[in-house]
Amino acid sequence: MPRPQPRMLEVLRTEMVTPNMRRVVFGGQEITTIPEGYEGGYIKLIFPDAPHSTPDRVVMRTYSIRAFDAEKGEMAVDFALHGDAGGLATDWAMTVQPGDRILIGGPGSVKMVDPAADWVMLAGDMTAIPALMCNFERLTADTKGYVVIEITSEADKQDLNLPDGIELHWVINPAPEKLEGKLVEQIKALPWLEGQVSVWTACEFDSMRALRSYYRTDRGVGRDQIYLSSYWRAGRTEDQHKVDKQVDSAKAA
Repeated sequence: MPRPQPRMLEVLRTEMVTPNMRRVVFGGQEITTIPEGYEGGYIKLIFPDAPHSTPDRVVMRTYSIRAFDAEKGEMAVDFALHGDAGGLATDWAMTVQPGDRILIGGPGSVKMVDPAADWVMLAGDMTAIPALMCNFERLTADTKGYVVIEITSEADKQDLNLPDGIELHWVINPAPEKLEGKLVEQIKALPWLEGQVSVWTACEFDSMRALRSYYRTDRGVGRDQIYLSSYWRAGRTEDQHKVDKQVDSAKAA
């Protein structure tokens, strides 16, 4: 299928969700062309005026749809204020004003955890929180397993509505760009449960690779039981990170 044409959306309002998470709510006439059911899927923020190395390729930054309300004509996108090596999108999110407009590409595919599995492992850093929240909304009351979230500070904790069978672990890492590996350490420290697991994990590139080895090699989790993705890489722009992902995927295939 051909990719949908970018839409020009308007900023309706902004708010601080936590000290290191800023929400931008989009609307405008073209919001009505966005299909429903893509919460947790990705979009591309397009910055045509930003300097770019390839003449025919504009600068884009990838984010997850946190919420979409077709009746109100609103789409919320949350920006983690750490982890964007280039700084372009987070700088934009911190300075944008109601009435400003931006081109949005997507939405892209939605990958969610399987709540029908015997248990789930949901994990990520602050860049993954919007998609994690969408995962939580799909869990059934009898779902059991773990949720592990790395955040920058205690103040970045959010109220979560989780099933009683989910064990929640917050990991505080004030400097995620230094690759202290705290998210990886916490996941490895948890007792592995019996039965078939469904894994959903998104985080920094090198942490992702460490967890891929742990899930697949140490725990024997099948490819069809895992969604595992890197949303950023310390010290690299999104374009550089994309190249790193392509090389890594080729080696891992």
